[in-house]
Amino acid sequence: MPDPSAVRSGGPRTDDAAEPQAPVERLEGRLDALRREERAALVAYGVAGFPDLDGSLAAFRAMAEAGADVLEVGPPYSDPLIDGPVIQRAVTAALDAGTRLDDVMGLVNELTASVDTPVVLLVYYNLVAHRGPRRFASELAAAGACGAVVPDLPPEEAGEWLEATGAAGIAPVFLAAPTSSDTRLAAVAKAGRGFVYAQASLGVTGLRASLAAGIEELVGRVRAHTDLPVCAGIGVSSSDQAAAARLADGAIVGTALVRRLAETGLPGLRTLTTELATAVHTARR
Repeated sequence: MPDPSAVRSGGPRTDDAAEPQAPVERLEGRLDALRREERAALVAYGVAGFPDLDGSLAAFRAMAEAGADVLEVGPPYSDPLIDGPVIQRAVTAALDAGTRLDDVMGLVNELTASVDTPVVLLVYYNLVAHRGPRRFASELAAAGACGAVVPDLPPEEAGEWLEATGAAGIAPVFLAAPTSSDTRLAAVAKAGRGFVYAQASLGVTGLRASLAAGIEELVGRVRAHTDLPVCAGIGVSSSDQAAAARLADGAIVGTALVRRLAETGLPGLRTLTTELATAVHTARR
């Protein structure tokens, strides 16, 4: 396993003398800094435990080193509702290898101890509910994570989770879809922290030839309700599509990165992450 002291992703983790920030504030601070620089953010997703536990830790570190601004860790789950076939295969491999939630929490702890890049989870609510929202949120914060995207939890039903994330100081991130009503978008804006996850395409994750035509409209509708950064995901898989982040505040890429890791290992993953980061960071110039 790589020596954490040798990692240079977004600079090695540093310990400042200032009063420590709440995890959610570290995430929002990173995104706000990029916004002030007129740069969009690259949110890079990977499956915890794929190709194996140590390999996934190395993959997340490699993506941070290659320019990812936020790392999105996906705990393997037996019934992934929004994941397409590429991610489903990776999830199945991770589960078959015995990766469980305790392993994921340990991975997050090792990851956040060695990189400054903010880490969030993309986790289905069944895993949260099984552990208990308060315990889950507390353990995430203790591991150094800044928040969690829970794609199958609408804000109207998130009372217990919101209490837990508020107590732990982590960000509850909600999804906004092209089909979301203004009432739903207002609820997402009121309840969410960190950023809003805007679905660039309807359906499950996967590689697409182009983004949904309505993504610019969706981003505009979300911004009518909140000043939170809006990051577009689901269907963002190429540098050209990632450059569409100029319409949003960030691009979330998962399937393309998971596939590249499976096909070419860490060297290919680093190359693709660098390409995506360059496209996102320069999209507004």
